Amino acid sequence: MAGYPGSQDDDTCHFGPHILSGKIALANSLGGGLTFNQMVVFNLQDDEVDRIFHALADTTRRDIVVRVAQREQSVSALAASYAMSFAAVQKHVAVLERACLVVKKRRGREQIVQPNPDTVRRAARLLEHYEELWRFRAQSISDILRDNREEGEKA
Repeated sequence: MAGYPGSQDDDTCHFGPHILSGKIALANSLGGGLTFNQMVVFNLQDDEVDRIFHALADTTRRDIVVRVAQREQSVSALAASYAMSFAAVQKHVAVLERACLVVKKRRGREQIVQPNPDTVRRAARLLEHYEELWRFRAQSISDILRDNREEGEKA
C-alpha cells in the first residue's frame, strides 16, 4: 500500500472536500421553503468518511484507538491486550491506519502506534454538522406546526 494515506511511505493523511449533496427543502406555511444546497464540509471525501466510520464500527478497533490515545503503544503490546492472534491485531491496526485514525512509526524493531486526533476531530465536526441540519429541520417543522395551529385558532 505504498503511498496510501497513513502508510509507511506516506505518514500524513490527506483529505479532500466532502460534499453534503442533495437538497433539504423545508416548506413553510406560505408555500415557500428553505433549501440547503451543496456545502463543502471539513475536507473529507466520501470514501474517507466511509473508511473512518467502517474502522470505528468495530469494538476492538475503537478500543485500540482509546488505548493509543491514552499513550502510544507497540503493536506487540496491543496484541498482548486481546484474546486474538498478533496477526489479527495487526489487521485491526492496518484498518485504523488506512482510515488515518492512527499512525505507525518504526522505532527500532517495533512498530509504534500513535493516535491521529485530527481525523477524529474532522469526523466529529461532520457529525456535528449533520446534527445541526437535523436540529434545524426539527425546528422548522415545529415552526410550521405552530403557524398552522395559530392560523387554525384565528379561523
